[in-house]
Formats: sequence, C-alpha cells, structure tokens
Amino acid sequence: MVYQKTIILPTSGHGDMHDITDSIRQFLGDSGIKTGIANIFNVGSTGVIGTIEYEPGLKSDLPTALDRLIPPEGEYHHEQTWHDGNGHSHLQSSILGPAITVPISDGKLILGQWQQIFHLECDITPHTRKIIVTIIGE
Repeated sequence: MVYQKTIILPTSGHGDMHDITDSIRQFLGDSGIKTGIANIFNVGSTGVIGTIEYEPGLKSDLPTALDRLIPPEGEYHHEQTWHDGNGHSHLQSSILGPAITVPISDGKLILGQWQQIFHLECDITPHTRKIIVTIIGE
C-alpha cells in the first residue's frame, strides 16, 4: 500500500526551522500502515529535511554551523549566473539533503527518544514549502 500527503509549510527565510514530526505521525496513523517506510521530501533546492534533537540550542546551532561552513558573504559562481544572493543557500541545503526515509514498525515511526524530523529553510527569502510524505508498507 502507498499513502501520500503534502505538508504546506510557510517559512520566514534563512535559518527558519520547524519540527514536522507530529504531522508525519498523523499521516502515518491515517494511512493504517503498520510496517514499512516513510519518505519525507522537500520540493525545492534550498530546503532541508533531517533529524535532530529539536530543542532551542540545536535549533540555533545548526544554522550557525552551516553559516560557518558555507558563509552567506562568500563568493559563489551561482551569483554570476543568477545574481540572487543565495549561492550559499543551495550549497548548505545540498550538504544536508532534501529528504530522509524513516522505518515504520507496529504503526510507529522508528525514531530515537530525542530524535525529531525537521525542515530547515536555507534560502534568504521566505517560502511556502511543499513537503511530500510518502508512506509505503502494509
């Protein structure tokens, strides 16, 4: 069986992070699937899906660490093409990726006690993100 839903998520721009675990758990419950996988995918090249302990310190630490690794003020060839100021946004999101897959057992997502699923906006402008959740199993 395959079940698919979309999360529409407004973001405020670079560094905006949201915990989407409860939405995915709700979709899983609605699906009736007991064993399988959930794939969570951000549509767009400057948003991230991942897992983290979703708490204020890490919510701040992750975007800060990405800005240290790939600084917004850096020089990027992307700017020569588009002149839109978000070359770092594309690179930051590429490092972490647009999707994750989480196993399902006994009708529950298999996540650690302190592990939540998050969306991180890496772009410099606000967006209304589409996150596609596909649950496959039986």
